[in-house]
Amino acid sequence: MLVLGIESSCDETGVALYDTARGLRAHALHTQVAMHAEYGGVVPELASRDHIRRVVPLTQRVLSDAGAVRADIDAIAYTQGPGLAGALLVGASFAQGLAVALGVPAIGVHHLEGHLLSPLLAEPRPEFPFIALLVSGGHTQLMQVDGVGRYTILGETLDDAAGEAFDKTGQLLGLPYPGGPEISRLAERGDASKYALPRPMLHSADLDFSFSGLKTAVLNLVHKHPEARTEDVAAAFQAAAVDVLAGKAMKALKQSGMRRLVVAGGVGANRQLRQRLDADALLLGIRVYYPPLDLCTDNGAMIAFAGAQRLMATAPADGIFTVRPRWDLAQVTAL
Repeated sequence: MLVLGIESSCDETGVALYDTARGLRAHALHTQVAMHAEYGGVVPELASRDHIRRVVPLTQRVLSDAGAVRADIDAIAYTQGPGLAGALLVGASFAQGLAVALGVPAIGVHHLEGHLLSPLLAEPRPEFPFIALLVSGGHTQLMQVDGVGRYTILGETLDDAAGEAFDKTGQLLGLPYPGGPEISRLAERGDASKYALPRPMLHSADLDFSFSGLKTAVLNLVHKHPEARTEDVAAAFQAAAVDVLAGKAMKALKQSGMRRLVVAGGVGANRQLRQRLDADALLLGIRVYYPPLDLCTDNGAMIAFAGAQRLMATAPADGIFTVRPRWDLAQVTAL
């Protein structure tokens, strides 16, 4: 089965073709970072309009790269939620319209399920069950994954997501949008030991996260030490965030008795986080799995793959569709 995947939940338009027999055939991604940079964040209306401009050319490009034509498509998967309502509607409308025109089924996919399953697109693939650390601009969660649709949330952020904290800290330091990648780049040249920053909830009994206090600590540091090198502050912040993420992930593994950790989401591409998780896992005899770097951010490949798993096991909707800007992962049905 050849599945076309459409991702349009926020500020990236992603399109991909996944073959259930041959794997990922092709994928393409357009990011709107440059367009939103002057506003310091995503403008929903502009995001929706850009998805409209990009989705058809990207689909044509992916088909061409895969050596396929529209008639080869057997099914279409699209991000149904969560995300920006207008942006989701672009992808959902295009997917459903194309599905009707081709006479093929279409299915809505939970955005986070796409991220959770994205490491299965890499080799070696993790086997179920595993602990997943989902860490991105909008989400920071630890969950137990027993199979497709079988998710148990073990802990989540009580305020800012880790990626959001990276971006907001970047703003505090006067870095261009998005601040997260800039923080990581500058941290490579900084001295993390120069300043002591808190590790919120690192030693709490639960598996929840909190990053707003860390962000406030950076603000206070900048005000108290205006002479501080940006590289050193960035390094201190990143070290604190990585300590919390890795510490909670290892605690989840110990408590559950699991031996496999899957890391997904945009922050999962952070080099220091990967190095720390790999080092901690080695001491515990744990295996860590990551999606390919180009599939860490939002992308169509993860949606095509997740949709393929569901299409092989469940009947798609009858053509009537909606989007779900707010959608609890716990509401996703098991296969």
